This record gives sequence, C-alpha cells and structure tokens, in this order.
Amino acid sequence: MDLWFTEKQTQDFGITAKTTRTLHTERTQFQDLAIIETVEWGRMLVLDGCVMTTLRDEFVYHEMIAHVPLSAHPNPEKILVVGGGDGGVMRELIKHHTVKQAVLAEIDGRVIELSKQYLPEIAVALNDPRVDVRVIDGIAHVSDRVAEYDVIIVDSTDPIGPAVGLFAKEFYQAISRALKPDGIFVAQSESPFLHGDLIRRVQNDVAEIFPVTKLYLASIPTYPSGLWSFTVGSKVYDPAVIADPQRAGGLQTRCYTPELHSAAFSLPRFVQELVVR
Repeated sequence: MDLWFTEKQTQDFGITAKTTRTLHTERTQFQDLAIIETVEWGRMLVLDGCVMTTLRDEFVYHEMIAHVPLSAHPNPEKILVVGGGDGGVMRELIKHHTVKQAVLAEIDGRVIELSKQYLPEIAVALNDPRVDVRVIDGIAHVSDRVAEYDVIIVDSTDPIGPAVGLFAKEFYQAISRALKPDGIFVAQSESPFLHGDLIRRVQNDVAEIFPVTKLYLASIPTYPSGLWSFTVGSKVYDPAVIADPQRAGGLQTRCYTPELHSAAFSLPRFVQELVVR
C-alpha cells in the first residue's frame, strides 16, 4: 500500500507527497513535529502539519531570505535569525566573510536537535564558531535589544501557534529598535496567491516603521502555491541594490545570483497591487 503525506494548505487546496518512511514524530512543548522521507522531495520537516523544508528545494528559500538582505548591506557583521531552527539560514549567512557573529533565536530546541540528527545537510553550520545558538523566545530577545544588529531575519513558520506574534506590528517596531541606524530586516510573508491580505497588512505595517519597504519573490515548489514572498524593511539602503557586487558575486549558491537579486523585486502586476500604499 502506498503511503502519502498531505498538507492541507487551505480549506480547499493541498499538496501531497508519496512517503517511504516516517523518521520521527513527537509533540514538542510548542508544536507537532514530524520528519518524513518522501520519494520526490527527500527528507521533509513538518510542523503542525505544514511543510517547513525539504532536502530538494530548501536551498531556494534559505538562499533568498539570507543573501538578499546581507548583499544589500555594505558591512553586515552581526546578524540575528528569529526562528530557523533547521539551520539553513545560518548555513547561508556564514558564506559572507563580513559576518562575525550570527545569533539564532529559536523557541523550540527540539527543532534544532532533530534537524542536526535528520537534516545535517541543512543544519551543517549550527556548530560553526561564528554561530551562537540560543533556545529562547525570539520576540522577547528582540524586545530587549537596542541598536545591536546589522541585519535581522525572521525565518518563521506560518502565522499560527507560536509564530503569530512574529507577524505583529509591535514586533516590527521592536526589530527597528534592535537594528543599528543603517539596519535591514527581512521576513517571509507567505504566498501572494493565498495570503494577499496578510501581505498587504505586513507591507503597510512595515512601511509605517521603515523608510524603505519592499517585497520580493521566489519560487519554492513545496510552499503553498509555489510562489513565495519576502518583506524587507530598511532604514537606509535600497534592498534591491547590491552594496558589494564582488562579495555577492563570489557566493557559492545554487539559486541566488546578483542578477536574480535585482529581478526578484520585479513584481507581477497582481502582486504590485498588494503593495500599493
């Protein structure tokens, strides 16, 4: 008998993948966690029934959420990642020679532990000396900081459960305080096809706080609808412009390129309509 995993992405739509085995399941302090082996996408991390990452397409998300803000900043030295316990963003951050310290604030320590065990290709950088792994509430950590970080990356799950507060205007205000005077932040902001109202709200909230607010896109097959958005708030720099072309062009990547960096901000008309203010 074939076994299939299905993520119900809306009340009327979902994706399904044929599985070969279940590697791990548990109820952590915060969420239901599963790691399964699929035929098409390899090992897959699932939280509360939603696909977080797969070995086959994870590089697109992790490269695009990391390299766009860091390449737009002329000298990103201290970085904060809120969420991202699988370690994929950290793996990308430390490719930038400017980075001296990257702090991971992940509320669920089991995500970190199990990613190291079952997704070592993604979690490979979590033992790097520049990476400071902390099992803490990222919202509380951000609220306690003032002008500390060059870049803050919000690598959150969907806006349910422990991640709801990561999409609040008050959190974006705290991020602004935690950033240095020329800081940049980025957050994943869901699918333009399925979450237009959320994108519009996030864009408006961020624009009230940051002088420069933009949206960019990437194609991630296992995420809802396959088209994914990222919201950037910047105090000074235009996030669509690469600050150091030599650094950006020298990155070892599978998706991100300097040309794609710029192109990602060229939005289809229906997405442009979501960011009109």
